[in-house]
Amino acid sequence: MPAPSPSLTQTAAPARPSASLRPRKGTRFGPVALVVSAGVSVQFGAALAVMVMPRVGAAGVVTLRLAAAALVLLALCRPTVRGYTRADWGTVVAFGVAMAGMNGLFYQAIDRIPLGPAVTLEVLGPLALSVLVSRRLVNLLWAGLALGGVVLLSGHGSGGFGFGALDPLGAAFAVGAGAMWAAYIVFSARTGRRFPQADGLALAMAVAAVISLPLGAVQAGSALLVPSTLALGLGVAVLSSVLPYTLELLALRRLPAPTFAILMSLEPAIAAAAGFLVLHQAMSPLDALAIALVIAASMGAVRAQKP
Repeated sequence: MPAPSPSLTQTAAPARPSASLRPRKGTRFGPVALVVSAGVSVQFGAALAVMVMPRVGAAGVVTLRLAAAALVLLALCRPTVRGYTRADWGTVVAFGVAMAGMNGLFYQAIDRIPLGPAVTLEVLGPLALSVLVSRRLVNLLWAGLALGGVVLLSGHGSGGFGFGALDPLGAAFAVGAGAMWAAYIVFSARTGRRFPQADGLALAMAVAAVISLPLGAVQAGSALLVPSTLALGLGVAVLSSVLPYTLELLALRRLPAPTFAILMSLEPAIAAAAGFLVLHQAMSPLDALAIALVIAASMGAVRAQKP
């Protein structure tokens, strides 16, 4: 799934970087490559998660991913827990709840429907947020384009509507994950303003891991403690969380936020490629067109944002 990462709609201009951090002439490919690498890491991590699901179920995979990522981030960031107000903690808890919901719903989705369509439906959440925040008429065009993609996707595998061979419950989980992704975006920004560096992210990840733990334990039980499964869970956490977070943070120091957001719009295509290469999930021409429409709508919505 898309890692909890800067969103398609976070296009507010960042603080002006110092001269040492401004991109130099001829180095623009560097940060672009970092963002694309992060997207590839996220989606291939999701493909690996699908392979782990037969062992521990969707809830078990979420628990393994969030718990491993929380341990790694807490060890790296070593956040302090003193000096914060009740409002600060309320924000980080809401961030963690959104993160747990986003991951939980997404993994339930990819347990039922192919990875490419799942990410395409999920990305509608940030896209809707972009349209609502911008309040520009042109974004209604992009929303309509995205809706056209969803209508095409609803005929997946059947040549008709009603989601055909695409499991309706899986599609609903993907749309729910998109709504939680939009909530994640809001609380990610608020947490970033209240906590230094990545401290808020590490604390929110710990909250999300605690929330997911009972569900994973009920579904998977002692299977969560099998060494080979733990190793695979760590792989999912590194590919889907730790590595992309690091790459994206490095990229955002040298790349304008709107450009970053446009690159993030490519995630449905990357997910479809990962599903094909790793999971052998074939796409019809109609599926490819649907994904292309949603990607185009996401890019258009980002470009339509006011500076």
